[in-house]
Amino acid sequence: MSLLITRDLYKRFGGVIALDHVSIRVEPSSITLLVGPNGSGKSTLINVISGFYRPDGGRVFFQGQEITGWSPHRLYSMGIARTFQLPTPFTRMTVLENLLVAAKWSTGESPLTALLHRRRWLEEEAEHVERALKVLELLELKHMWNRKASELSGGQLKLLELGRALMSSPQLILLDEPLAGINPRLAKTIVERITSLRDEMNVAFLIVEHRLDVIAGHADYAYAMFKGKVIGEGTPEHVLKSPQVLEAYLGG
Repeated sequence: MSLLITRDLYKRFGGVIALDHVSIRVEPSSITLLVGPNGSGKSTLINVISGFYRPDGGRVFFQGQEITGWSPHRLYSMGIARTFQLPTPFTRMTVLENLLVAAKWSTGESPLTALLHRRRWLEEEAEHVERALKVLELLELKHMWNRKASELSGGQLKLLELGRALMSSPQLILLDEPLAGINPRLAKTIVERITSLRDEMNVAFLIVEHRLDVIAGHADYAYAMFKGKVIGEGTPEHVLKSPQVLEAYLGG
């Protein structure tokens, strides 16, 4: 069974049709790309799936359950996390603290349950710290656990964003241009980490990205979009060689 399915998603902003009956699938433990020129609807699709926009038509399913129009925090608890083009860390907090605030609800967040179940609260906090350190190790940021987020480079901030998404133990992560503005070396590192997370933690990714030379070889499937429509799908190699896709990039 596909992990994520969209059926005929439709979204318009005034007279502009941003999504024109878009249907895609994301399989478990896979990397799926959304490619296409700027303004083709890729980020809008991510925003609809993640609950930031409500579609004007169509449906979204996750693990066979309809989730159309669900709020972002409800989707987060279901196992869908996302990152944004521009990282937004808590700059005065440490790297570790940034991950801990992204952990799912714990007993200590309620004053009453914290008092009544202090032992459980402390055990949960220890588990969160252990998971956060494991995530930092996977992302090769563990040596910076006590550094302020404001001290990180652009590429490291992208990794921190990915780390915060991982704190919810997601099954699906939506990434909106994770390689934007990153130097080639760090871009390669980020792609390697994404591939490792797919292979080692069985996380699925739906990724909007323009730097296809870096990521296309690691993806399992791709959808090409243009003017709100899906104009091609298949392996990245097949999609990127499609005459219709090439025309959209060069002449769109």
